[in-house]
Amino acid sequence: MNIRREHFGNTEGREVELFTLTNDRGIEIKVINYGGIITALNVPDRHGKMGDVVLGHDNLDGYLHRSRYFGALIGRYGNRIRRGHFTLNGVRYHLPINNGKNHLHGGMKGFDKVVWDTEEIPGGLRLTYRSWDGEEGYPGNLEAVATYQLTNANELRIEYRAHTDQDTIVNLTNHSYFNLAGAGTILDHQLTINADAFTPVDDTLIPTGELRRVCHTPMDFTKATAIGAHLGNLDQQLQLAGGGYDHNFVLRGKLGELRTVARLHDPESGRTLEVTTTEPGLQFYAGTWLDGSIIGKRGQAYEKYSGCCLETQHFPDSPNHPSFPSTVLRAGEEYRTTTIYRFSVS
Repeated sequence: MNIRREHFGNTEGREVELFTLTNDRGIEIKVINYGGIITALNVPDRHGKMGDVVLGHDNLDGYLHRSRYFGALIGRYGNRIRRGHFTLNGVRYHLPINNGKNHLHGGMKGFDKVVWDTEEIPGGLRLTYRSWDGEEGYPGNLEAVATYQLTNANELRIEYRAHTDQDTIVNLTNHSYFNLAGAGTILDHQLTINADAFTPVDDTLIPTGELRRVCHTPMDFTKATAIGAHLGNLDQQLQLAGGGYDHNFVLRGKLGELRTVARLHDPESGRTLEVTTTEPGLQFYAGTWLDGSIIGKRGQAYEKYSGCCLETQHFPDSPNHPSFPSTVLRAGEEYRTTTIYRFSVS
């Protein structure tokens, strides 16, 4: 596995570097230390033609000023927290409101908007960031580590670790938008999610607390289904998410055990993505809030459904739902999760 590094820009007095990871089969992943962002992911189609399958920008300015979390590491808490409030150990904490009435993806300056320290390791790259006590309202000094490794099995392995000196909440994920065709929409992509239930949301996209069965609903991806198959449905949950999907799925299997939870396939190119994780949830977002106003790589205007996210994580608003898997990290304990993205063709 080869790693190449080059200058990508500067922000807040720090250099931003671009790291290119290439395996023996020619798969190439580009990562910058600003936000831990995956800026490009080049994989072959069934004819061996390479194509970039993630949305993003050609330069740092795009990520600084026109970001929709493209490819970024998300923290300290991925997804939404209702009205930016949660209580821990009897103390009420207040977080910035940056998504309607709610707190989203760590706040105004989450982990996606900071420069991470980097270290080249065998097969990949280790990124480290120290989040100070009180940063974006969160308690405790948190040491976060994300490791990207590219294998010759065409797998991108991401391991997340964190330690804190004070009880806090943590929910880390990656926010890459995938389009296995490399352009156009993802409406014809076939998606499978190994989940029998999802967490329905209210009109601000906060979970109601219910775990609802996917059977006989547009949320049923237990068998391979085109993402666009049900988008004309007047189902209330689809309408709340902008006419599509922005929902957390309750994954089968035991929390902490690595298992395959999703499969995304583009019939035209033959490219297939399998997602394996130790996490209990998967946020499936179909790019419904993209509106063409963002001009991305190669001058592409990112319209609605230009890409989809498969964010492995704990459930949204978990700190306010005791019945959900806990996102509390106690002082002295280790937060550790793993997600693997495996690419193939068929």
